[in-house]
Amino acid sequence: MKQKVNTITVQNSEITIKSKNGIDYICLTDMTTNFDGGAALIEQWLRNKDTVEFLGIWERINNPNFKTPEFEGFKNEAGTNRFFMSVKKWVAATNAVGVFSQAGRYGGTYAHKDIAFEFGSWLSAEFKLYLIKEFQRLKDAEQSQHKLQWQVQRTLAKVNYKIHTDAIKKHLIPKKLSAKQISYVYASEADLLNMALFSITASEWRKQNSKLKGNMRDHATIEQLVVLSNLESINALLIQKGMNQKDRLKELNSIAISQMTSLLSSPSIKKLKR
Repeated sequence: MKQKVNTITVQNSEITIKSKNGIDYICLTDMTTNFDGGAALIEQWLRNKDTVEFLGIWERINNPNFKTPEFEGFKNEAGTNRFFMSVKKWVAATNAVGVFSQAGRYGGTYAHKDIAFEFGSWLSAEFKLYLIKEFQRLKDAEQSQHKLQWQVQRTLAKVNYKIHTDAIKKHLIPKKLSAKQISYVYASEADLLNMALFSITASEWRKQNSKLKGNMRDHATIEQLVVLSNLESINALLIQKGMNQKDRLKELNSIAISQMTSLLSSPSIKKLKR
């Protein structure tokens, strides 16, 4: 399972954040760095009845494989002098997914952000507020980066579209056509690419997505935009070679299938989207 690792600084404590399958887990061990008691505070927090109740409710909401009977046993014992709880014990007994412990590089005890924020409240209300602020700043930065990557690909598609339409004008439009006829030829070629990649024309997409703003390309994925820009360039070359539209559609569709299959399994593209 691949993990993405980030760090944030909260009141002079560097805190690791791991993303597993798109879900963020915050290092509780790092959160205790500047508090008396250090990592031992985690087990102290886990002994509280309120903590056990909170963890159980979170798992019931988010984890269909959570073992409720085992949780009820812990809840009944929590708060007594003899009660002891650790993350490993909790996970092993209840099949919990909200917290986990990991050794090695970036090792420590990690918790889903909901649980980490609750632990932050137990440590210090002020610390929790700064933690939430820095975590949100990180998420905003990631969102901005993803948006920028999408805009770069969208711009690339628009640039290649200009090359594409120039080729249409030179090789497909007969002399003395009316403006209406010319626009129809452009629309036909645009839909050629739409069919090759999306298996639908622009008008069909609008009918099926009447509540969405923009067009089908505005809602395309990064992979689709990359392939679209490639298809525009390839189609321009095929037009120059004099290939008819029917044969070009067949060729472009084959290329689209091949390229999308390759991109969706490409580690480089997956890394770009992180």
